[in-house]
Amino acid sequence: MNAPDTPFPFDAAIAAAVAKIEPRVVAWRRDFHQNPELGNREVRTARIVAEHLRALGFDQVQEKVAHTGVVGVLKGGLPGPVVALRADMDALPVKEEVDVPFKSQVKTEWNGQHCGVMHACGHDAHTAMLMGVAEVLAGMRDRIPGTVKFFFQPAEETPPIGENGGAKMMVQEGCMKNPDVDAVFGLHVTSIFPTGMIGYRSGPLMASADDFRIFIRGTQTHAAMPWRGVDPIVVSSQVVLGLQTIVSRRMNITHEPSVVTVGVFQGGVRHNIIPDEVKLEGTIRAFDEEQRNEIHEHVTRITEMIAKSGGATANVHIHRWYDVTINHPGLTEWSIPTLSRIAGEQNVKVIDKVCGAEDFSFFQKEVPGFFFFIGCTAPEKDPSTAAPNHSPRFFVDEKCLTLGVRSMAGLTLDWLAANAG
Repeated sequence: MNAPDTPFPFDAAIAAAVAKIEPRVVAWRRDFHQNPELGNREVRTARIVAEHLRALGFDQVQEKVAHTGVVGVLKGGLPGPVVALRADMDALPVKEEVDVPFKSQVKTEWNGQHCGVMHACGHDAHTAMLMGVAEVLAGMRDRIPGTVKFFFQPAEETPPIGENGGAKMMVQEGCMKNPDVDAVFGLHVTSIFPTGMIGYRSGPLMASADDFRIFIRGTQTHAAMPWRGVDPIVVSSQVVLGLQTIVSRRMNITHEPSVVTVGVFQGGVRHNIIPDEVKLEGTIRAFDEEQRNEIHEHVTRITEMIAKSGGATANVHIHRWYDVTINHPGLTEWSIPTLSRIAGEQNVKVIDKVCGAEDFSFFQKEVPGFFFFIGCTAPEKDPSTAAPNHSPRFFVDEKCLTLGVRSMAGLTLDWLAANAG
């Protein structure tokens, strides 16, 4: 059956299908929320997803991608390109403090520490939304001009220490191939916007994320006789101050913002002993890959030179995590009319850059990609005081779920129709 000759032939079908499955999307989200799983451990979640896709008659359903990921392929009844949609499935090592009937009581161990487990970043909502999109599109597959690939991704919040995972590993294992993806879409719920609002930005949207560990080695001595040794605490204090000059004095902040933060300063076990060693840990955020590399060089050079000037030695270890999340300008410009039609033009807005990071960036390095935010704070509440993502009090207004399903389904079908033939 050919699509009807109207400007937006899929809108009515999407709206009807979403209204029908809304209770199921809410139920899925609550089930995932009550049964959260950490990165590379999303076994139950992945099983439910895979069973759902198979029940919908997907052409391919591949499990255990990047440990616990699921890739589903839905071929439309008409020829056309290939588009991918992504949802992340993992929770965080956070003890939930939200009093809801489906509150998480799960406890486990993460990187050697006992912890609670909570969907404190909304990935339960993302997974439920994409399951809803899968059902909507499967119900109209004869009219779809092309193929849709569904990426249910593990370990977006980074895998456990010593393990690989996430989007980068999915790409390495071939999720963008067979059939080859031409464009990719993703979304994220956020409490800083009210339900019903969609936020986007062309170009750099979210920062790269790298962490560093620095070990400053001095010479231990009695605290009453500091001249008998080399104090790594004093040297490390000077290093912390020196690192603050990178952004303020070395980076062109009129080009892109950046952040260098020391979050850990550990050294010493007793008040009257100057220790041998101090450990610093921190994070580096940037919105430009060239600046990112420059910051790495500055961190290493400044640390080593300050340590040497104080008679100490320094070992600097920088780990590159996620690249800058960059929305393809052309795909972004194309996407906004669709989102405006679905959410209302007044509810679709350009937002500031976000210093948080996303491994959706690894998909965007392969093909044009568009990533956007959906508000999840109830209209009667103030988003400026709402608990942020990653908080034990993070709360998702479930009325945002249908907008997520409609947005992803609408972008998918509009893009396939616009690029078919």
